[in-house]
Amino acid sequence: MDISIFFLLLTLIQTPLLSSSSKTSDILRGSSLSVENPSDKLVSLNEDFSAGFFPVGENAFCFAIWLTRSSAPTVVWMANRDDPVDGRGSQLSLSKDGKLRLTNSVGITVWATRTAAATPLESSKLQLQLQNTGNLVLNHSQSGVIWQSFDSPTDTLLPQQTLTRISTLVSKSSKVDYSSGYYKLFFDNDNVLSLLYQGPVVSSLYWPEPWLSNPGLAGRSMYNSSRAAVLNESGYFWSSDHLVILATDFGVKTHRRLTLDRDGNLRLYSLEAMNEGWDWVVTWQAVSDPCTIHGICGPNSFCSYDHASGRRCSCLQGFKIKDPTDWSFGCEADFNLPCNQSHEKLSSFLQLSHVEFYGYDIEFQPNVTLQHCKNECLTTCGCKGFQFKFSAADGGYLCYPKYELYNGQLTPNFEGDFYLKVPKAGFFYNQTLDASESRLNCIAELSRQVGGTYENKTVKLLLWFATAVGGLEVICIFLVFFSLFMSSKNSDPVAEGYLLMSRFKRFNFSELKKATRGFVEVIGRGGGGVVYKGILPDKRVAAIKRLNEANQGEAEFLAEVNTIGRLNHMNLIEIWGYCAEGKHRLLVYEYMEHGSLAEKLTSNELDWKKRFDIAVGTAKGLAYLHEECLEWVLHCDVKPHNILLDSNYQPKVADFGLSKLLNRGEHDHSSFSKMRGTRGYMAPEWVYNLPITSKVDVYSYGIVVLEMVTGKSPTGTQHSSGGGGAKEHTRLNTQVREKIMHAVGEASRESWNIEEIVDPSMGGRYDSAKMELLLKVALQCVAEDKNDRPTMTQVVEMLRCQEAVD
Repeated sequence: MDISIFFLLLTLIQTPLLSSSSKTSDILRGSSLSVENPSDKLVSLNEDFSAGFFPVGENAFCFAIWLTRSSAPTVVWMANRDDPVDGRGSQLSLSKDGKLRLTNSVGITVWATRTAAATPLESSKLQLQLQNTGNLVLNHSQSGVIWQSFDSPTDTLLPQQTLTRISTLVSKSSKVDYSSGYYKLFFDNDNVLSLLYQGPVVSSLYWPEPWLSNPGLAGRSMYNSSRAAVLNESGYFWSSDHLVILATDFGVKTHRRLTLDRDGNLRLYSLEAMNEGWDWVVTWQAVSDPCTIHGICGPNSFCSYDHASGRRCSCLQGFKIKDPTDWSFGCEADFNLPCNQSHEKLSSFLQLSHVEFYGYDIEFQPNVTLQHCKNECLTTCGCKGFQFKFSAADGGYLCYPKYELYNGQLTPNFEGDFYLKVPKAGFFYNQTLDASESRLNCIAELSRQVGGTYENKTVKLLLWFATAVGGLEVICIFLVFFSLFMSSKNSDPVAEGYLLMSRFKRFNFSELKKATRGFVEVIGRGGGGVVYKGILPDKRVAAIKRLNEANQGEAEFLAEVNTIGRLNHMNLIEIWGYCAEGKHRLLVYEYMEHGSLAEKLTSNELDWKKRFDIAVGTAKGLAYLHEECLEWVLHCDVKPHNILLDSNYQPKVADFGLSKLLNRGEHDHSSFSKMRGTRGYMAPEWVYNLPITSKVDVYSYGIVVLEMVTGKSPTGTQHSSGGGGAKEHTRLNTQVREKIMHAVGEASRESWNIEEIVDPSMGGRYDSAKMELLLKVALQCVAEDKNDRPTMTQVVEMLRCQEAVD
């Protein structure tokens, strides 16, 4: 009896423990997670990530996702970082209206998703799940993902998570304060991925380096139509502005993260096994000198840095720190400078050698004297000091009066001084502060006595012997480095990184020369280069294009090839490899059995169904290039010769991106220095030197469709009957439009009489409804005004509607 009672009590005690500690990766509608139960959380199936209430202070919690594998939990996402809830009564629930809702102890909603179910039945199909990637997903059994945490990052980007034009990384305030800090990573108005200091008073961009006149000097491209950046498991980060990051430990790792840290630096971390568990190791960082991060020491201070002692912030002379626990508040003056008529007589300047303050200039004055610059600042009430330095480029001294003192930096090799405006009275008068007096010169100077003579012959002999050995060592080191330098030409680590990432091969020029038997069988020719047929060592038949004007450097070429190689769509030609050896630039593509659309149009082999399918497939490929892929690509030469057909007559757009590969430096956002494309297919924007957008490809696509429908080339001479029966030369699109208007005008019914327009080789075997739709779409595409043309995505949707009807 006693034994039975004992086991019964033991069962009753164990049951709640088992249920409370049970792990689940999802919850359903009507379920909730409570802040009062620490084990009430979601755990991913691989047990690497957890989602639940995370303590951020005394009786303060945020709903968060954290990585559990590291030695200390690493928070990667927070829902309510700026509005924590208390530790009693708060909960996260998947409510009946289809929203994920976080409420505090009194039931007030502090955070919720912008989702809602149309009916209770719809909300019953919802499920909240924490995936193995660390993504918290609200799934609908039929509609799929309707919300995910990856769309609203906090300070961290995980592999497979995309940063877009509407998402931003925001640093946390401090090591223990998870609320939003002063630093942001986002795409700016020029679509360049940038780091911003947004303090309580001022804000400024500091990465890419703001002193560069153009982001292009930092390897970025401006005015891209797409804004997206993504990290993968191998430590490869890519952005649509052509920023490419390779981790120092490039390769697949257990976990990686890209985090905007509280000090304003963007760092890439990988999780490594240590003696006492797993810990994070920095494998890349955006800013190498932390003193160049804006706002790091706050106003009225300056920053110094060396590798031995790290970063150090110091107040200017006569200023004191506002908050000893937080340098972001900077320093405040211990003196007053009255802003009245007599302030000129009461003020003087303190010279700070090798100190520079960036930004917040009242004006810029070139080729002036020091006294002139002093007088300008003295007579300007709001001037707090001025930067004075010599410029060899300008051939004189430059003066920068400042109205705010932010981003101060002490750099011993900076050839310039800052003059701080201070009261004349007291110790400020006529003083100079240099690097040694600032108490920030943390680099110790080592010295030894080298004077004296050596009378001992043995010592002299040893010295001569040591000198000879040292000389031999120098020669050996030189030979080793020379050998490494020569071998690096054949094995570029950056190129190896591209090779590992891209799944396509880097060929030697000799390999491709052998594959094409000396470049003898020409299968295509264009402005970009000549295409040869070749057989690769693995017996695959390939189309090998040798570029004509490839005069760019290898690194730039590899970056472009890697961008194009990542484009993946069933209606785009697939790139298998490339060659970048010396001045040789070649691209290796898959071989298309049926050649180009141009060849088939002249041979009359295409029936109506094939032509319609080619029109739809080509539209899908161009839509992907324009709007769906991370990298924005303009084709600039859409024509039948660049639309290839596989064994099933499915179209694949070729030569996309070659305008970037050949002459990337020739275009600046929407402008090109010379016309591109082929006569007859070119949009009016090229002729009138108007801004070039994706609508030029839309126009060319419309011409291609008209050519497929009519069987007439736009490059030939077309005739139409004008008034009085005289013949005049006109473009293909104009001729088709005139014939349609004539047919509609004479017809007694609404449908068109399009027999005169359609290619007679089809023998009248076509779907009239589809043909009318195709003509309408084509004529919209070739509108003179680019604003009247649809996008390629809209073209696809119009053609798909007809497919759905069928």
